[in-house]
Amino acid sequence: MPLVVVGISVLVLLFLMTRLKLNGFTALLLVAVGVALVQGIPVAGIPDVLAEGVGGQIGDTMLTIGLGAMIGRVMGDSGAAQRIADRLLDAFGPRWVQVAMVVTSMLIGVTMFYEVAFIIIVPIAFTLVRVTRASLLWVGLPMSIALSTMHSFLPPHPGPTAVAATFHASVGHTLFYGLFIAVPAGALIALVWPRLPFVRAMNPSVPHGLVAEREFTDEEMPGLGWSLSVALFPVVLIAGAAVVDMVTSGESPVLHTVAFIGSAPIALLLTLALAAWAFGPRIGRSMADVSASCGSAAQAMAMILLVIGAGGAFKNVLVEGGISDYIKDVTESWPVSPIILAWLIAVILRVALGSATVAVVTASGVVLPLLAGSGTHPEMMVLAVSCGSIAFSHVNDPGFWLFKEYFNLSVLDAIKVRTSYTTVLAVLGLGGVLAGERVLDALAL
Repeated sequence: MPLVVVGISVLVLLFLMTRLKLNGFTALLLVAVGVALVQGIPVAGIPDVLAEGVGGQIGDTMLTIGLGAMIGRVMGDSGAAQRIADRLLDAFGPRWVQVAMVVTSMLIGVTMFYEVAFIIIVPIAFTLVRVTRASLLWVGLPMSIALSTMHSFLPPHPGPTAVAATFHASVGHTLFYGLFIAVPAGALIALVWPRLPFVRAMNPSVPHGLVAEREFTDEEMPGLGWSLSVALFPVVLIAGAAVVDMVTSGESPVLHTVAFIGSAPIALLLTLALAAWAFGPRIGRSMADVSASCGSAAQAMAMILLVIGAGGAFKNVLVEGGISDYIKDVTESWPVSPIILAWLIAVILRVALGSATVAVVTASGVVLPLLAGSGTHPEMMVLAVSCGSIAFSHVNDPGFWLFKEYFNLSVLDAIKVRTSYTTVLAVLGLGGVLAGERVLDALAL
């Protein structure tokens, strides 16, 4: 049974990493090969499946993570990240630093991918940890939870947008309704989870090489205007392109140019060039110092990228092994409410495959025939599938490894923290969708 294979593979992976102390890259590849053999993928084709999984995952994330890490390190080594962190502390106070992270993350995360927003904000979180002497999870976890919620629940992120197209739902209405679910659910979990005893018992350190070690005086730091401008520059480019795409239709050279500049790699590349000048020659730092900051960030990112790539290989083996097709065949005849069925299928696929995108696309295809005669609002169906796809993030999810490596956690601790918060978010999301459907039905009477 394919789901048994998934369960056993996860247990084997945990054994390799916790008992045998293999690094994540090696362990993931070994388990991926084992699953490929069990699922009947031809031996000669396994290297291609692994390479495709690594290439697809690294192709999507390497430029984003690499450029984002360099921007963060340049800002950190110049004092710009500390300037922003100090301003957040002045505005909210040390007691409300978590609220500052939630507000910042939700505003940025509405239009930006989880990975992109994470890479942009995490240097500020690291700096706040150093300045306040607070726990890394106390400051960083609210950021990650808020970003996870925005990315998984709302368009214009890829999963919800793809499902909206399948269900012929209004992207604007889906975003509007989704905000009433995502904001309270995300804020609640973001503020509660760091206070849970099992989370407070963890005290990971900031990964070496991703943040400046020195503390700057006020005179040494760049001005707040330049610091914020550079930090928000990619947000403006990416969010602006997303808004233009949502409100316009047709083809034109201008739209293609906006889409090009607003793509995450190009936006971050332009930001890195701006940061190199603004926090280099403009303030008297040599380009050699700026290049050294970029080099340090690249070295620190090497193993993180390898682990994320191996996570992509594991995910691709599960997909190529036919597990998604098996789940689709089993669940499509279940006599359940379309909203609950859509959510449940997305959850099962997410657990089995790790890919939120595969989960939402497959789940929407299964329940689409049920939508026409059910009377269910298509926007609520989109939100049901989308919030189901966040559940049970674990070792077959490349985003899990990004979270684990940046917060310097063991595999078991990362499962305790991330798997639990993503699952609770999914359940809260389902409750919000069911309540929203009732409200819309009542308003239609």
